[in-house]
Amino acid sequence: MTYDQLRRYDGRLEVWDAESETAWMVREPTSPTHESPSHGLAGLVERIAAVRGSSIKCYGSMDLLRRDARGEPRRIMQADQTVYLYPRRAELLGASAMVVGRHNYPDVVLEVDHTTDIRRGKLKLYESWGFPEVWVEVPEHRVASRPRGLVPGLTIHLLEDGVYRASPESVAFPGWRAEAIHEAMNEAERSVRTNERLERLGRGLGSRDGTGPDDDALMRSLRGQSRAEGEHKGRTKGLAEGRRKGRAEGLAEGERKGRMEGRADTLARVARRMLRSRGVEVSEGFLADPAFAASSEDAVFEAAMACADEAQFLAAIGTP
Repeated sequence: MTYDQLRRYDGRLEVWDAESETAWMVREPTSPTHESPSHGLAGLVERIAAVRGSSIKCYGSMDLLRRDARGEPRRIMQADQTVYLYPRRAELLGASAMVVGRHNYPDVVLEVDHTTDIRRGKLKLYESWGFPEVWVEVPEHRVASRPRGLVPGLTIHLLEDGVYRASPESVAFPGWRAEAIHEAMNEAERSVRTNERLERLGRGLGSRDGTGPDDDALMRSLRGQSRAEGEHKGRTKGLAEGRRKGRAEGLAEGERKGRMEGRADTLARVARRMLRSRGVEVSEGFLADPAFAASSEDAVFEAAMACADEAQFLAAIGTP
């Protein structure tokens, strides 16, 4: 396959080499089984980014290109997923490929291995090109053509002194272990345990960078809305209650109670929106649950991000 033929080719490939004019094509058809881990990683990273308070970008299976001495394409690879912790530094906007020597390397490259062992070929190229961290995922769901030697699991390869070493834990995402990443990418629905891990990862990265959930546009908007609605409803209910109980004692008590009720009502409504945005349905009595009156904003937001259902959410904020 010549470079001109490659440019007209609209399918997926593993590696193209200019010298031999050959390409290692992806023969396995695109399917949920193959695509799920790479797309799943993008969703996991998005949750970490929200808690960290700054964007983490996944560029998918973009071309990774190395040029020869004349500046001509020498070899091209395509990964299953590429992750940049600081996308603004990558300078990839408008680029047709990530070019070695011109652009920053991805912080993580993911390869989903169903039918071949990339350690025998493609991993050596990543190593020689200097990619800092490569994850090789063998999904739990088997395909008929998978060799017996490919055991489900995720291996983290870290570049040390120009050579890959298998590591139990990621450097790009400190504290995220290989078995936990594999578990998260193979879940049909995100578990409470995975959500808790993602939150810890996000807070850890945010602590290092000086950012947090309030630096994320969506989280900041929800928190601001919660405070504004709570103050407004508190003033309104407090004044009405105060008038009924009397100008002296009633006004003070009414305002206090009104603020609490307004705050609890606002937290409940914001929590319901967050849960429904994650596909978690709640009962008709959810808004009236007394647990919101004594719960902090942080506890409600964290429980809404981590729970799998209404019962887990209420248990997390204090309802037996």
